[in-house]
Amino acid sequence: QYARVWIPDPEEVWKSAELLKDYKPGDKVLQLRLEEGKDLEYCLDPKTKELPPLRNPDILVGENDLTALSYLHEPAVLHNLKVRFIDSKLIYTYCGIVLVAINPYEQLPIYGEDIINAYSGQNMGDMDPHIFAVAEEAYKQMARDERNQSIIVSGESGAGKTVSAKYAMRYFATVSGSASEANVEEKVLASNPIMESIGNAKTTRNDNSSRFGKYIEIGFDKRYRIIGANMRTYLLEKSRVVFQAEEERNYHIFYQLCASAALPEFKTLRLENANYFHYTKQGGSPVIDGIDDAKEMVNTRQACTLLGISDSYQMGIFRILAGILHLGNVEFASRDADSCTIPPKHEPLTIFCDLMGVEYEEMAHWLCHRKLATATETYIKPISKLHAINARDALAKHIYANLFNWIVDHVNKALHSAVKQHSFIGVLDIYGFETFEINSFEQFCINYANEKLQQQFNMHVFKLEQEEYMKEQIPWTLIDFYDNQPCINLIEAKMGILDLLDEECKMPKGSDDTWAQKLYNTHLNKCALFEKPRLSNKAFIIQHFADKVEYQCEGFLEKNKDTVYEEQIKVLKSSKFKLLPELFQDEEKVLSPTSATSSGRVPLSRTVVKPAKTRPSQTSKEHKKTVGHQFRNSLHLLMETLNATTPHYVRCIKPNDFKFPFTFDEKRAVQQLRACGVLETIRISAAGFPSRWTYQEFFSRYRVLMKQRDVLSDRKQTCKNVLEKLILDKDKYQFGKTKIFFRAGQVAYLEKIRADKLRAACIRIQKTIRGWLMRKKYMRMRKAAITIQRYVRGYQARCYAKFLRRTRAAITIQKFQRMYVVHKRYQCMRAATIALQALLRGYMARNKYQMV
Repeated sequence: QYARVWIPDPEEVWKSAELLKDYKPGDKVLQLRLEEGKDLEYCLDPKTKELPPLRNPDILVGENDLTALSYLHEPAVLHNLKVRFIDSKLIYTYCGIVLVAINPYEQLPIYGEDIINAYSGQNMGDMDPHIFAVAEEAYKQMARDERNQSIIVSGESGAGKTVSAKYAMRYFATVSGSASEANVEEKVLASNPIMESIGNAKTTRNDNSSRFGKYIEIGFDKRYRIIGANMRTYLLEKSRVVFQAEEERNYHIFYQLCASAALPEFKTLRLENANYFHYTKQGGSPVIDGIDDAKEMVNTRQACTLLGISDSYQMGIFRILAGILHLGNVEFASRDADSCTIPPKHEPLTIFCDLMGVEYEEMAHWLCHRKLATATETYIKPISKLHAINARDALAKHIYANLFNWIVDHVNKALHSAVKQHSFIGVLDIYGFETFEINSFEQFCINYANEKLQQQFNMHVFKLEQEEYMKEQIPWTLIDFYDNQPCINLIEAKMGILDLLDEECKMPKGSDDTWAQKLYNTHLNKCALFEKPRLSNKAFIIQHFADKVEYQCEGFLEKNKDTVYEEQIKVLKSSKFKLLPELFQDEEKVLSPTSATSSGRVPLSRTVVKPAKTRPSQTSKEHKKTVGHQFRNSLHLLMETLNATTPHYVRCIKPNDFKFPFTFDEKRAVQQLRACGVLETIRISAAGFPSRWTYQEFFSRYRVLMKQRDVLSDRKQTCKNVLEKLILDKDKYQFGKTKIFFRAGQVAYLEKIRADKLRAACIRIQKTIRGWLMRKKYMRMRKAAITIQRYVRGYQARCYAKFLRRTRAAITIQKFQRMYVVHKRYQCMRAATIALQALLRGYMARNKYQMV
């Protein structure tokens, strides 16, 4: 049998083929036969003369860990994932330190409490790959190394990141338990339905897409029980509140409200179905298959109650949300090109004002006018219909964003604990890399965040690995990998895209078009990662780590400034409805780096509310920070947090674009594998030393494997001597200046030896204790048995004596009875004999007499 190889294919990416003739050096063509039986000639590249990659033997196909494959290359990885996913219905696979999770688009029975218990306490490689195994490893390392952990869940929109993050948190909640009487773990899990309802929406790629970033720190006490949690959110996609593309939905909470409109407590909200409201009907897809929005509303309300949001506050939240829906139905009529008006007694605005507790005339006036303040005077200027619509939408977005932040604050208050936090495990669920037909400011920020996360992954898995080897003077061959720092510099460095955007926002007549020209002048032909589309002067292209993305400049400035008219906010602040002014209280506070860190949340937008006759202050400067600037700061804060923890990576893969269950599109899968660093991880994991311990850590951990005579004053020499006895193959480890480096699998081997040693010691202790307990039990049982035997034997002896007496009496009775019977019979026989004798003797005497 000849060797089997992989050859490139335009449809399946890679196809399997068998050599029909052995390859000889110098051959330019390979004779191959495909699996379907077709013969073909495969021409080798005349320059590289690179042979096609070899296929792994069948016995290795379906391995749990991709790094265990004999031949590590792209087709082997792709085939292994496909076989596990399609043939075995296994969605999880390890790739060294990374867990690859493929979205099955189907509910699987692999997340029950019995499965959680099965993974609890197990080493990562002992059981099948699972999100629970990663969670257990993070939990175990937190307890063992006393270091905070992070689980970074990444992938494209629709790849299953939110579900993976949810199950990781469920695992911690189940295995750790709670340190307080209130079930903190239940509250942590209860935050999911709330945040999903107000922060997730249906997109063309995902029915439950997170439209904001979320980092949840789950706090533990010294006994590693959950004591509380804290949530940070990043860049809520506010534009979705007022606009949705075709086949998309607004945030779930709006549709839950509309589906529950018939409830008695919601009558005052004057709700209709989702097709009635402008803000919920634009996508033309108000219903998600298999989802009952009315039931989801019940779950959301139950979660709010569990988190301590009272019924009155809940109704206040729903009242504001309903007000936003009615505000979206407010219409404007043009008077002329520069002014507009609202129809008298306009029903949507009337309902909005009633719900918000504000004056109709005031709201109607400031929706159609704005105030302009100069150094000496203040002008009230009418605005055009288009500007009025934009102002209405800006107000709706602002109210929703503030309500979102208010809810996050209250969730954090419910999750906060008075007990001092000893350590935490963070779970990052943040939007994946996105590219649509039309990409705007939101996609730009999302992809910028993914660039930073990818760099963090590169730094951790590649750069830090190699730098560590060099620092420790370990022999190591440097491996080239894609460094996306130039792309990050293009976005955030001085005179980068964000800098130019902020600069243009400060210009009195700044526009998207002038900003685009500045981008072209600054970066075109100077940065290889920046391009200008051929047929557009209002767009730009960035070569991201995952793909090229074309961004439309339209709307960038407006979304970055994120301005709302001050007078509209003042009207809302004067509301008689208690909750509404609460939403805007934080706008008076100055955001400093210290307060951002302590609160755990960086607000992403602030309204410029500045009185006409006040001096510029630090507060006003903070208010003028753009969304891009605030997002960059919050992203840096996130990266600092992640870099201060031990990261664990979950790479979610989207198997197809049509949400078909267990359907694998090789083209889409390989794109994501190339982009998320899985293939590079395989290369470095196989070649390097992924596990490392300081000599003191190794000594402390594996002291149980050493005999007393092995322990020297020199810890380093002690570790060397012991390790040489434990692992005979010296290629499996290296001794550095301060650390010991192990190849993949060696720490697991040492852990097994250690566990066996501890198990043997436990067995010996158990044997001794159990022997003593059994002896004590035996003596008690023996004493009891002897006592029982004594009484039983006495009883049996008495019974036997009675039996003997009765037997003897019976024999005596029988003797006399038999004697009487024999004597009686004898007397009868004697009497009969005598009578016969008398008769005979008489007869003989008479005969004798007669003869005489």
